[in-house]
Amino acid sequence: MKFFKIDLLTLLISLFLFASCETTSTIGLEIDPENKIEGLFVDSLTVSSRTIMEENAATRTLGRYPVAYLKDPVMGVTEASIAMSLGLPSPGYSFGTAPILDSAILVLNYIGEFYGDSTQNYSFQVNQLTNNLSNDDTFMSNKVYPFESTVIGTKTGRLYPTTKLTITDVLPNLPDTLKSVSPQIRIKLDANFIQNNILNLNAATLKNDGTFKNAFRGLHVKMNNPTGNGAIMFFDLSTIASNLSLYYKKKNDTDAAKTDTVNVNFQLGNNANAVASSMKHNYTGTPVETQLNNPNQQFSVTYLQPLAGLRNKIAFPSLKTFGAGIGKMMINKAELVIDLAPGSDLNPFEAAPRLALYRYDIAEQRVHLPDNSPATDIRGLESRIFGGYYNPVTRQYVFVVTSYIQDLLNGRTEDYGTFLAPAPIDGTNDLLRLPALSSAARSIIGAHKKNANPGEANMKLNLYYTKVN
Repeated sequence: MKFFKIDLLTLLISLFLFASCETTSTIGLEIDPENKIEGLFVDSLTVSSRTIMEENAATRTLGRYPVAYLKDPVMGVTEASIAMSLGLPSPGYSFGTAPILDSAILVLNYIGEFYGDSTQNYSFQVNQLTNNLSNDDTFMSNKVYPFESTVIGTKTGRLYPTTKLTITDVLPNLPDTLKSVSPQIRIKLDANFIQNNILNLNAATLKNDGTFKNAFRGLHVKMNNPTGNGAIMFFDLSTIASNLSLYYKKKNDTDAAKTDTVNVNFQLGNNANAVASSMKHNYTGTPVETQLNNPNQQFSVTYLQPLAGLRNKIAFPSLKTFGAGIGKMMINKAELVIDLAPGSDLNPFEAAPRLALYRYDIAEQRVHLPDNSPATDIRGLESRIFGGYYNPVTRQYVFVVTSYIQDLLNGRTEDYGTFLAPAPIDGTNDLLRLPALSSAARSIIGAHKKNANPGEANMKLNLYYTKVN
């Protein structure tokens, strides 16, 4: 009973105190109307967007090199080809005595996406370059690399970009064996050409890569015009998996009556061997051409295209007027919401899985928004929170731009240019500012509409803000 009495006393005291608080209106702090905080929302601010050409960019050290011939009914024709130099298997390499070529195979290892119809036949063509590639060149994406008219290799047929192959592996002094290799395209080159231009080179020419490249100027690979829509594919030229593989016979080093079969690989790419990509877009007769010819007009949709194709310049022309009318405010959250245009992603023209959003500084250099600068701005967000990834359920791209909008309102940042562009799904943050040269998917997106109809693609800025009176 003792414990019960103490609990009861405590309860009575508590009830007395609560009752006192409820009946005394002067206890506590009241909110000063001058400092009243209100949470508000607006999504009607104008967002302008224009389709513009992407800038050309260096292709010297791409992680993925495109080969393409894609015919898009909206965005026209895209072509991409590769120019590459070859490196010796080793300095001073010798083919031995009386080498005779059996076969020469150009091996290109697939990497990344295949954008197009993999069920149709494709035709590839290989030529020798007219000029030796210079390692001092930046190899801009719009540069054209001349090649000789003689075709030294072709391949026509179906492609299997995700299927491993089984090939014959030639081992010195051992029986040939079968081995599995990563997905790749293998183009047979003209045996007489390789015999005369590589195997028959003298020792002085094979002394090092420099002397060899002066004699053998490199190769050019392109896709011919397909019967269907075509495709864009990518190859990894940075490892030995991509190479010029030669199979040849020579006299045995110790017994001239015997013949040895040798397999040797000439590497493509790497730091010592220059590789470049040439990219070209033809918008003749397309809606894209109409927009590019009318840069001051706001269209209902705009276009984004990789491979140094198209980007959007966006702006918020009514933001400062809105800020002046509201007065002092704090942006709690700002979202740039971008709808994918209905029917624009029908197979094989799938939507870009990711977009990039960046701005110009006063020198028109590409820089990240503060929301996407976690390394330099305390307000920077992790990439998944910053956004830009395509949501197939909502059919939208969403960016969190809270800090950027706050800076624009406060005058901390000037809008020297804000841009949207396609981006590789696996691209690092630094790459998101640069033209997308290693991704293929494009997007047709909505433009801002004051009163968008149901199902109509839109672009809008959602502002959640707090006004302080």
